[in-house]
Amino acid sequence: MEEETINTNSTKNDQNESKKGFSKGLLSFVWEFLKIVIIAAVIVLPIRYFLFQPFIVKGDSMVPNLQSGNYLIIDEISYRFKEPNRGDVVVLNYPLDNTQRFIKRIIGLPGEVVEIKNGKVTISKNGEKIVLDETSYLPEDLMTDGNVYITLKDSQYFVLGDNRQFSYDSRKWGILPKEDIIGKAAIRLFPITSVSFINSPNY
Repeated sequence: MEEETINTNSTKNDQNESKKGFSKGLLSFVWEFLKIVIIAAVIVLPIRYFLFQPFIVKGDSMVPNLQSGNYLIIDEISYRFKEPNRGDVVVLNYPLDNTQRFIKRIIGLPGEVVEIKNGKVTISKNGEKIVLDETSYLPEDLMTDGNVYITLKDSQYFVLGDNRQFSYDSRKWGILPKEDIIGKAAIRLFPITSVSFINSPNY
């Protein structure tokens, strides 16, 4: 009876080829994965840090229109091409401590005089004076506390929280420089039942 012989060299070669094939496949997979990560970073990071960013409302200063815990998307690019408008809801760096961020509504614009008296907000410019009608987003009987008379210079804004009795805003800490405006609140994403665009009112 003839003994069966095994070609050990052939077996080793097959094993080596198998290992090489596995290594090439693994390297190919890793490279494809890295390409996806790099492409995603190139697309997502500029959007996250230069165009839009998330913001979670903390506190009740914007009640009844925004609630504590609401998850918002902030548009950081629009104000590079146009000026902020009255009624815009903006996220800002607190001028007295830039480590803190607030969310408020723009009320007074550069070149205007803002006066708060007897619960009313009055805007004056070029000899024209109007009592601001905010009934499209605030209760009709809401009174704005405070006694304020302030003239805004270039690139200066006056902001208020919608919850006038409990908002720490320009009535307390003064004007908001444009450089401290981070961006405009654009979309509310959470809670799901309240998903909506955040539109500015027409006065």
